[in-house]
Amino acid sequence: MSRLLVPCHVKGAVALQVGDVRTFQGRPGVLVIDVTFPSAEPFELQEITFKNYYTAFLTIRVRQHTSAHTPAKWVTCLRDYCLMSDPHSEDGAQEYVSLFKHQMLCDMARVLELRLILRQPSPLWLSFTVEELQIYQQGPKSPSMTFPKWLSHPGPCEQPALLLEGLPDPSRVSSEVQQMWALTEMIRASHTSTRIGRFDIFLLPPGKAGDFRS
Repeated sequence: MSRLLVPCHVKGAVALQVGDVRTFQGRPGVLVIDVTFPSAEPFELQEITFKNYYTAFLTIRVRQHTSAHTPAKWVTCLRDYCLMSDPHSEDGAQEYVSLFKHQMLCDMARVLELRLILRQPSPLWLSFTVEELQIYQQGPKSPSMTFPKWLSHPGPCEQPALLLEGLPDPSRVSSEVQQMWALTEMIRASHTSTRIGRFDIFLLPPGKAGDFRS
């Protein structure tokens, strides 16, 4: 399925302080990034891609257009998606990620704005974010190709009749081969290893009785 890149404006991350802000133990463990689409109409989101940078968990909220008489509302479409298997290790810390609309918790139609909520509970990393963020919508569908009816739905027996004339019936051939195989097995089972002794054949003139001596 084709996709189209949606031009967007990624605002600067806003840090939410975790812990006591009056001490050095307090650190920003949550970042909020808003994504707007100034030049795009409400669209159906197809895919989100980005490169992770030490973000452990991702939550995405989307603002959707409802109707002309109802204000747009925010809904959560992805909740605490794990980007690092262990926040204290580097597994997945800098990997490329693709998220598709079928992974979302809600319908991704009529999108007006996105909000990414990044969390990193580990104190080991000085900073975290997501980079190279790109938003895609569904592109135009490929034109369907039409085929002739005879090619799309071939009949069961479309070989010329001349090619079938003179050929034996397949079921009859199969049955006869099975019988020949059974007779061969019977002969092989009853075969004796006794040697036949030497014998002579005497040819007599026609009309006279003959005998055979072994």
